[in-house]
Amino acid sequence: MSLATALKTGDVAQLPSKRDEDWKWTDLRGLLRVMPEPSPAFDGEAPAGPFAALANLPIHVVNASDPVVVRSASAQPYVVSLHFAALGGGSHAASARIEVAEGAHLILLESYEGDGADYLANHDLQITVGANARLERIVLAADGAEGVSVSQAEVALGAGASFAQTVLTDGARRQRIETRVNHPGAGASLRLDSAYLLADKRHADLTTVVEHQGVDGTTVQLTKGVVRDQSRGVFQGRIRVAPGADRTDARMAHNALILSDKAEVDAKPELLIFADDVQCAHGNTIGALDEQALFYAMQRGMPHETARAMLIEAFVGEVVERIEHEGAREVARVWAADRLKAAS
Repeated sequence: MSLATALKTGDVAQLPSKRDEDWKWTDLRGLLRVMPEPSPAFDGEAPAGPFAALANLPIHVVNASDPVVVRSASAQPYVVSLHFAALGGGSHAASARIEVAEGAHLILLESYEGDGADYLANHDLQITVGANARLERIVLAADGAEGVSVSQAEVALGAGASFAQTVLTDGARRQRIETRVNHPGAGASLRLDSAYLLADKRHADLTTVVEHQGVDGTTVQLTKGVVRDQSRGVFQGRIRVAPGADRTDARMAHNALILSDKAEVDAKPELLIFADDVQCAHGNTIGALDEQALFYAMQRGMPHETARAMLIEAFVGEVVERIEHEGAREVARVWAADRLKAAS
């Protein structure tokens, strides 16, 4: 069951539902009774997206397209922006293949945008990072409030490779951003960060699966979320350490703030360890804003709303500040500030 299969066949019975364990909090079959008609062809000027000015190579995809292929062999940092836009409603699918050659260095600035129409979008990315190569992927998802969007990335790392990812989203009617990483160990390093800032009735599902398959691999993962109104955040993180993948070092943390009584966060952090000599840990906290910290700030003469906004910004800021690319970090900082201003 997958959205991709449902789009190909037009059969809503192929959509994943709450009966599928990995989709129980993002039920597409219960939401969609009829598959939408294919999205209309777009013949206007494609929107540039938030990262276009930072890129050596900007790529724009509106609704469906032929597969996008990006191959990088540059040892110097090369920046590609890949902007997916859903315009005019309907259903569509797009895909991309990203290949980073051995020893190369690529920065992928990926973004999603939707208008106010109902739409159903599926995006598949296949990413390979060669031996001793580096890839930083920053994803900024700004789907429309009525959009249903699924983005799935399959990542394969080579020995000694470095892959760092940051996902930022404010959700959609239903939204899922999924990353699966095939980790070989062998000195490769992985960072998976994300933040969801949700309001109204928006929904965001951040799902990751990391498969450690060899010795001497590292994974660091940090996810933070802020939900208010009637929004719903979902975090599912799974790290599996295969038999023999000794000296794996894997750490996962998920922290969320709930700012209203009707907002909801569902979290499922998992460590599945089948090797003996590893260092692995995970943590998960979900709660309200720290009243003691708020009181302390107000004791210093800070108005209540200002103190509250400062604490929320500092909470989310830890994810944004870990973005390595300076220009993308500034775009992310402005994006987060705009969402948090609306929440304060």
